[in-house]
Amino acid sequence: MTEAAPGRPQLAVSAVIFRHGQLLVVRRANAPGRGLYSVPGGRVEHGETLHQAAMREVREETALAIDIVGFAGWREVLPDPAAGRAGHYLVISFAAHWRAGDVALNEELDDFRWIMPEDVTALRTTQGLSEIVQAARRLVVSDA
Repeated sequence: MTEAAPGRPQLAVSAVIFRHGQLLVVRRANAPGRGLYSVPGGRVEHGETLHQAAMREVREETALAIDIVGFAGWREVLPDPAAGRAGHYLVISFAAHWRAGDVALNEELDDFRWIMPEDVTALRTTQGLSEIVQAARRLVVSDA
């Protein structure tokens, strides 16, 4: 998400993607959050459903195709000038299964890893990622 500071909160989505029991994490190449691991996501465009936005963002950022499993939670990202964040976002997160493709990162990201979900706590991550991963994992396990 590029950082513009509109006068009101922006709606965004993210996808917690699982493949063969592992979770995809990506590292942000730009501020805010440069150098932090997170999951693919970004702003919802006018006229898009939340599922469409999540699938589009994953495709644009990683070239992967996914299947949405369900709603994993939400997070509010508030402006924090000290952290380089000017925008206010409401991020809706979904659990998803990898369907097809090999990871090919766009310019917004500079690294990716397929890791075991419990290993996310060993990485420097965006705020609240561990909790969203846990919620998404419960959905994926119950879906299996």
